[in-house]
Amino acid sequence: MLYREEYERREYEILDERAAKATESRGRLLEEEKCDFRTDYQRDRDRIVHSKAFRRLMHKTQVFLSPEGDHYRTRLTHTLEVAQVSRTIARILGYNEDLTEAIAYGHDLGHTPFGHNGESVLNRLRDQGFQHNEQSLRTVDKLELTSRRRGLNLTAEVRDGILNHRGDITPLTLEGQIVKISDRIAYINHDIDDALRSNIIVPGDLPKRDIEVLGRTHSDRINNLIVDLCTNSKDADKISLSTEFAEALLDLRQYMFDNVYNNEKVLKAADMNKVEVVISSLYRYYNEHPMEMPELYREIAVEDGNEEAVKDYISGMTDRYAIKLYSELFVPKGWQ
Repeated sequence: MLYREEYERREYEILDERAAKATESRGRLLEEEKCDFRTDYQRDRDRIVHSKAFRRLMHKTQVFLSPEGDHYRTRLTHTLEVAQVSRTIARILGYNEDLTEAIAYGHDLGHTPFGHNGESVLNRLRDQGFQHNEQSLRTVDKLELTSRRRGLNLTAEVRDGILNHRGDITPLTLEGQIVKISDRIAYINHDIDDALRSNIIVPGDLPKRDIEVLGRTHSDRINNLIVDLCTNSKDADKISLSTEFAEALLDLRQYMFDNVYNNEKVLKAADMNKVEVVISSLYRYYNEHPMEMPELYREIAVEDGNEEAVKDYISGMTDRYAIKLYSELFVPKGWQ
């Protein structure tokens, strides 16, 4: 049998000296006994994977609302792809795979129903705005219920990586930096794949200069980006792509915003109107009737105010649950 102490010892033997080590963690919000068999980062990964918030990702939109076909990405498949890219990079560079995987699995737990469009609606509705990375941290800290407590009580390194996987702040650990770049590598490339499958774009539409740098196929681009990132980050104190690859990926990202994410066929103006109506209607209704929310959110309403509780409730919904709830509240029974 392999006990936790053996894994902790092996981290010092196998991993790069710059890698995060479980025994050097800044700890948890609440002190607790160690597991006999798993390091703290392994334990965090398992807690996230077994959470209800993680399971709900399977029914949350990535880019395409109600796609026709079984092969389009959801928020869950995106998360799995980020975790795979991140873990591959961490293994090549000799960094902590368990920490990297835990951050990757938790980074999008706070995403709203209906993808970034739902996030935009909540952001407009709330005076304080809405950012899914902040909500992801709130989800693991306060909203996920366990048999012991409210919240998963994760380590500081995992919490930091989740919060700072987007934005201008650099994560504390190199593992967190890996996830931050892997998120972009994954979503740009798998969204290209989905856009091609849906005939929003054709291969010849992709910017020629960027494709010449990154690769012509999905697998080539992923492989080339990983190789470039690892080569450029070897023996460095920062995780980064080479200038050539970073510029090409940024340019390709801009192309996706201009031609896919904001494409009328993808947005489907009528569907986007429905997203606005569903989320704004639920938001107003539960602010006026907070006691009709589930018990957890009623408690949060008392602790943090109605708006915070309603934001928590709606952001945790899946696409289909939000639609179902809206139908029950606002659509006459004879019309359903």
